Amino acid sequence: MAKRITIDPVTRIEGHLRIDCDIENGVVKNAWSSGQMWRGIDVILKGRDPRDAWLYAQRICGVCTTVHAITSVRAVENALAMEIPLNAQYIRNMIIAAHGIHDHIVHFYHLSALDWVDIVSALKADPSAASKLAQSLSPWPNNGAQEFKEVQEKLKKFVGSGQLGIFSNGYWGHPAMKLPPEVNLIAAAHYLEAFDIQRKANQIVAILGSKTPHIQNLAVGGVANAIDPDSQSALNMERLAYIKTLMDELESFIRNVYTTDLAVVGGMYAHWLPYGKGITDYLSVPDFPLDTKGTQFTLPGGFIPGGNLDKFHPITSFDDPYFGTGVKESIKHAWYEGDWNRHPYEEDTIPNYTDFQPEGKYSWVKSPTFHGSPAQVGPLAHILALYKTGHKPTIKYAGEVLDKIGEIANTKVGLDALHSTLGRHATRCIRTNVLYDVLTENYEALVNNIASGNYDIFNAPVFPKGEQMGFGFHEAPRGTLSHWIVIENGKIKNYQCVVPSTWNAGPRNQDDKPGPYEASLVGNPVADAEKPLEILRTIHSFDPCLACAIHLHDNEKTNVIHINVT
Repeated sequence: MAKRITIDPVTRIEGHLRIDCDIENGVVKNAWSSGQMWRGIDVILKGRDPRDAWLYAQRICGVCTTVHAITSVRAVENALAMEIPLNAQYIRNMIIAAHGIHDHIVHFYHLSALDWVDIVSALKADPSAASKLAQSLSPWPNNGAQEFKEVQEKLKKFVGSGQLGIFSNGYWGHPAMKLPPEVNLIAAAHYLEAFDIQRKANQIVAILGSKTPHIQNLAVGGVANAIDPDSQSALNMERLAYIKTLMDELESFIRNVYTTDLAVVGGMYAHWLPYGKGITDYLSVPDFPLDTKGTQFTLPGGFIPGGNLDKFHPITSFDDPYFGTGVKESIKHAWYEGDWNRHPYEEDTIPNYTDFQPEGKYSWVKSPTFHGSPAQVGPLAHILALYKTGHKPTIKYAGEVLDKIGEIANTKVGLDALHSTLGRHATRCIRTNVLYDVLTENYEALVNNIASGNYDIFNAPVFPKGEQMGFGFHEAPRGTLSHWIVIENGKIKNYQCVVPSTWNAGPRNQDDKPGPYEASLVGNPVADAEKPLEILRTIHSFDPCLACAIHLHDNEKTNVIHINVT
């Protein structure tokens, strides 16, 4: 007989997520993904000036900030058929590349590593043996015995005090934890170093975006970064030179630490490669535009049905009708009024909470489909698309990562292994390497464009009378993000966000087909239903961000606070 367990809330994510599973004979047989808050930004935006939408939209989340800002301005620009100066494209591209690097490093080390790394086990490690092992795997200069000994002493103080601090929420000693003590110590040391490295990526975002989170430099039509090589109050060569020093530090960590650590985890947990496959219809979009119209991109994107790369359908421009007509969302199993399956332009957002009903409505997240099918989004979808299109850096980094995993696991690991829980981690690492190259290319393009005397950053938008509709998309760290806007006489008539965690965390759709989270859990092993570590491993591999998919709900229906927004 199946046993129903509930994990609520799932931690080490942004937002509130509940996962219910039926477990039988140590295996997940059925699953439900439930977003436990309601997002109201799309309602707040109605009646506002479209030029202001991005400032509100990026407040959907405190993590996925720049991604909503970029996507929002792209939606308005698409509705107005605008062109964007190249300098503005390069600056935007650098911001989203640096943000993506920051996000992927945080995800692997600070949001997911503790699903695989036993911090308490690291106390048993020999720092000298850990150093010898680490130095055999990577030339990273901080892999010395003294560095590992200092980290171990810090961990001992945590454990000795009875308070594990940042390591307090973990299933230490769980039978599914397989890493040797020395590897756990190496991972713990790199976990701590990653705090500083991700900060350097975010410094790039702050320098170009004026602050982070919630950048301030965007504008519909370009950016607000005044360029003047001779002015201390503008974007000048001194600031750009400092950005380059930060980039150099990022490269060393990405190549020598993140990539190696990912391969070690993948290789030593190779028995986990069959788990977590789920939905294999993959959706990604092209990004990092190279022209003013958004028709040429550094990184391609498209749709892969059934995981079959031979059936890849490219998405080729910011105007592509294949994407523009392909997205729908269902509320059959979501807490909104009605039972419809609509295109975002035609949606409304009227909350209607009915309690958790496994066969009825059970989530604040809507259920998106692409041309009728649920789709998985994220780095796995994106890397498969890049691989199929022959993107040389992706092919190079994918080969290096898979070869390293195979070398450690003492087996051949091919591209098919990516359709898994560990595959989602591997593709994030591959994508981080790719993003560093993209960051470098856009940095060089911006510097060369400024050196040629081109300082253009902005084209002013013009809002005609009548109605305009547009969509903007962006391949965000968690996957395909799109904003959809209807403008009437210069004001927002309707606004909808279809975000990565809506695609992945959505409940069953109009045809009762499970979403990617739900499908990926079926078949997962669970050694101890009271300590469902394996379920968290698969869910965390998607990097959930439920604040983007939903917003706020009060089960007691009490009036906590009322705000008049004018």
